[in-house]
Amino acid sequence: MIRGRFGVPDGVVDAAIAVGVTGALLLTGASGEHAAGGLDLLGLGLLAAGGPALAARRRAPVAVLVVTGLCAVGHQTAGFDVPAVAYLFAVYAAVRAGHRAVTVTVSVLVLAALPVAALASGLHDTGEAFARARGALELAWLVAAGAAGEALRQAERRADEAERTREETARRRADEERLRIARELHDSLTHQISIIKVQSEVAVHVARRRGERVPEALLAIQEAGREATRELRATLEALRDDDTAPPRGLADVPELVARARLAGLDATLTIEGELSGVPVAVDRTVYRVVQESLTNVARHADAATASVRIDCRPDALTVRVDDDGKAAPGAVPTPGTGLLGMRERVAALGGGLSARPRTEGGFTVRARLPLERTS
Repeated sequence: MIRGRFGVPDGVVDAAIAVGVTGALLLTGASGEHAAGGLDLLGLGLLAAGGPALAARRRAPVAVLVVTGLCAVGHQTAGFDVPAVAYLFAVYAAVRAGHRAVTVTVSVLVLAALPVAALASGLHDTGEAFARARGALELAWLVAAGAAGEALRQAERRADEAERTREETARRRADEERLRIARELHDSLTHQISIIKVQSEVAVHVARRRGERVPEALLAIQEAGREATRELRATLEALRDDDTAPPRGLADVPELVARARLAGLDATLTIEGELSGVPVAVDRTVYRVVQESLTNVARHADAATASVRIDCRPDALTVRVDDDGKAAPGAVPTPGTGLLGMRERVAALGGGLSARPRTEGGFTVRARLPLERTS
């Protein structure tokens, strides 16, 4: 349930206004002056109908505007010279909802119809009828109601814009902080944990080759290093993931190659080995490496052909992207944001990436990612 500024549900506020206006209209109509005739019940019914309609002023402001306007003209025609309070509330609600043009149009029609209704009711002579009809719905009150609605609408719009701006600023700062933390974790922990893991595994391997008993502490260090590596990889992946697009992986690489062909590049894809059980982080990183490599080929290489080769072995997955572009052998590539991002992704998973011109011309990107397959 939508609540107002003071915690009261909007529906309760609208119902209270509807009941109050209805009571005021009926009391004024019953005690005030009205023309003699057989339209008393109809007039009272129209007075009673305008107030309850205000309960729907938020959900259907235009409909409520029309209904209350017809009721105002109707009870005036029936001989009840009662101010159109319900219509003023409806004008306020319609303008607040942004229906300014409709409100002006309906109000002009109502203002034009009220004098005619007053004359038809026989309440006054011609001169008095026009004067009293204008008194039933004075233009100043009508303008005031519309102005109040417009002022509140503009205030709410500015408040919404300010809230959106605050949310966007907070989200941007959170993203920046998240990426900063990812960089700090990568720079401060990845290298040290990798050294611990490698050294413990080497020590275990050497001990076993010599036929020596491997100390339990060393095995515990080895397992702790592996677990720390997995946890750090997952943490970095979560920090880098901005959730703005669904995750892509190895299964989507053929689509990348197909799009490159549509762009005019003679691209081929070769996959060797079993891809099932590849960890999710490796799966996504391979996609990003291929995506960035093909993007660089299309933008900078001026190449006619490109080949993507994915070789999946039990211990590691290798992805290589070659092109026949204009890169000259021996040239030193200038690392851009894309290449740096690839290096960070690969390094975060304990792998390595090389990007350099080929001896036969063109450019090559090669990434090797260690595997710890999931069952």
